Amino acid sequence: MTYLLDALQFVTGYIIPFLLVLTLLVFVHEMGHYLVGRWSGIRILAFSVGFGPELLGWTDKHGTRWKFCAIPLGGYVKFYGDEDAASTPDYKRLEAISPEERSRTFLGAKLWKRAATVAAGPIANFILAIAIFAVLFAVYGRSVADPVVAQVKENSAAAKAGILPRDRLIAIDGTPVATFDDVRRYVSVRPELEIKIRIERDGAFLDLPMVPERTEISDQFGNKMEVGIIGIVTDQDAGNFRLVTYGPIEAIGQGALQSWHIVTGTFDYLANLVTGRMKADQLGGPIRVAQASGQMATLGVAAVLQLAAVLSVSIGLLNLMPVPVLDGGHLMFYAVEALRGKPVGAAAQDVAYRIGFAMVLMLMVFATWNDISMFFG
Repeated sequence: MTYLLDALQFVTGYIIPFLLVLTLLVFVHEMGHYLVGRWSGIRILAFSVGFGPELLGWTDKHGTRWKFCAIPLGGYVKFYGDEDAASTPDYKRLEAISPEERSRTFLGAKLWKRAATVAAGPIANFILAIAIFAVLFAVYGRSVADPVVAQVKENSAAAKAGILPRDRLIAIDGTPVATFDDVRRYVSVRPELEIKIRIERDGAFLDLPMVPERTEISDQFGNKMEVGIIGIVTDQDAGNFRLVTYGPIEAIGQGALQSWHIVTGTFDYLANLVTGRMKADQLGGPIRVAQASGQMATLGVAAVLQLAAVLSVSIGLLNLMPVPVLDGGHLMFYAVEALRGKPVGAAAQDVAYRIGFAMVLMLMVFATWNDISMFFG
């Protein structure tokens, strides 16, 4: 009985929140492809959430089959003229149809229409993230603190550089900082990389170089991660913690800014991987995402929505990577086609897609192995 209760708790606490978040992100991504494809005059045969056998579905008046499938780990839009869910062109069928019918296939559409249809998926994910952040900011507001130092930890990078309590941080590497979170966000992704912080002290400005220390920290759930820290703390007296509320337009702007922070943070993390300043074991896969979904679910709907927004940006960004089989890989081929004046050959595309599929598969295996190592290592 204990095992059954544990299994039920695992399903309700982790699997269901994970699938709800993933389904939302996949649906919005594929809806981007679908809407722009329809607007471009491309016939759409299927809109699927999930892969494998169909569990539930219906066909609309345009002939599109809408369906939910047994493996809820992705989705696809299948266009007229595609051979499979990966949008591989069915060249034999394309040769057999009339020019008028061919114009309604994905391959037969004009270059800019194909590019717009492909790009619409990741763009939809960015729009979703901005919308979620905007709603959260408009409804709940945002807790902020001034970038004023209350305490400097002994022997920290900040202490060695000469930062003192009551110093106000003005900019880091020339980038202005308005809140303490701005400082934390900038420093955390730059472990062991020299930065220059401009401070204001008694009306005078000083530029202090320092190197954030790479430090392992734990979040409220005990999840460990490596970040850069300089060893400064603020409090209510120094930082003036307060809740900032936003109107609808301001909230959208803040949502876009928050999404942009995730994009730049992702590139900073990748740069740290390449240079060895961060370990690749922080790269998580579906198991870790499921864990995060369950943990956020214990904090309420707002926390789950925030996680969904972060993941939506990540999915949009990942799909724009110039890797064949991803949306970015398709866009890369379209860029080459625009320069050459003709499409990349079918054989070359086939080889590239096979390589791209192997790369994505290896990344998924590596990320999943990291997840397993985190739980059992």
